[in-house]
Amino acid sequence: MGEATEAWGRVAEDGTVYVRTADGERQVGSWAAGSPDEALAYYQRKFDGLKVEVDLIANRLKQTGPSAPSPKDALEKIGKLRESISGANAVGDLDGLLARLDGLVELAEQRRAEHRAAREQQQAGARAAKQELAEEAERLAVSTEWRVAGDRMKVLLDEWKAAPRLDRKTDDELWHRLSQARSAFAKRRKQHFAELDAQRVEIRSHKEQLIAEAEALQDSTDWNPTAGRFRDLMSEWKTAGRAQRDVEDDLWKRFKAAQDTFFAARNAILDERNGAERENLAAKEVLVVEAEALLPITDHRAARVALRSLNERWEAIGPVPRDSRQRIEGRLHTVDRAIADAEASELSRKDPEKRARAEATVEQLRTALDKLRVQADKARAAGQEKKAADAEASIAARQEWLAEAEKALAEFTR
Repeated sequence: MGEATEAWGRVAEDGTVYVRTADGERQVGSWAAGSPDEALAYYQRKFDGLKVEVDLIANRLKQTGPSAPSPKDALEKIGKLRESISGANAVGDLDGLLARLDGLVELAEQRRAEHRAAREQQQAGARAAKQELAEEAERLAVSTEWRVAGDRMKVLLDEWKAAPRLDRKTDDELWHRLSQARSAFAKRRKQHFAELDAQRVEIRSHKEQLIAEAEALQDSTDWNPTAGRFRDLMSEWKTAGRAQRDVEDDLWKRFKAAQDTFFAARNAILDERNGAERENLAAKEVLVVEAEALLPITDHRAARVALRSLNERWEAIGPVPRDSRQRIEGRLHTVDRAIADAEASELSRKDPEKRARAEATVEQLRTALDKLRVQADKARAAGQEKKAADAEASIAARQEWLAEAEKALAEFTR
């Protein structure tokens, strides 16, 4: 066999194959079948296989994102490949491949540092998120918005499960806070609804008592007091609260049925009564027109007799609608008051003391006028015009008073 050489190895005449490295030549095999060039080509293909593996790791380390390889796995692969290359039975630039592996180690370490930083950032974000979940749960633990807070607690739990895990100690501590808050809220809510159920039992009992009284009153004909009591019962019903959902509607139907029975009967009676009262009003309208025909009063005795007869017929008619009572009775009272005024005037004219006082007043005014006329004449004769004018003014005033007094005295002589 001849000898063949190339840059990275050679085949000796005896068929021994060598590779050249920085440390010198190293035997990688022997070749007996075929030419030396074929031997070199064979061992070069083995080198090419190693180079492909190095290229593959290099390409994968260039990848980023979720599809990027684990730096730890890459370093393990590089370590194994280094061992394979260091003792490889291959011809090629093995030192160059090892140098590339050194560069890949640096890249893998860089990727590991990036992964560590990303994980630390992720952990910090997850820690902050889980801490916020725990704090919100603790705030909700004292809420009385039972439905809203309960729904939110479920969302917090789902968000916790979806969040990345932290280191065991931190994760356990924050989970303990969240779990305790959920338990405290659930306990308070359970207690609240237990108390609410107890209250609703009491409310149901109270409303059943109201129903019993309403049913006892539904056939009453004592209209006004019973209607007032039904109003009181309704007020109590409204302030009593609500019983359990499955019985509240039935309780209300029973209570309303009793109430409707009473008011339907009362309204029927009132409708009948209102019809009669409207008829009474029409009859009294006729009587009051007859009474008003007595005005003005000229003979109070005859007017009193006529009004007495009218009053007897008035009382016999019966009640009128309440909203018309004051108006119709006021018109009749006006006639009665006019007759009373005429009677009082007649009585006054017959009073001897009042007549004597009226006569005395007239006599005093006449005497005073005579004296004033004498004073006016004397003043005028003496040339005392101012004194005469004052006397004339006094005479004019007393003449007016005398006219009124004589008119009053005339009332006693009719």
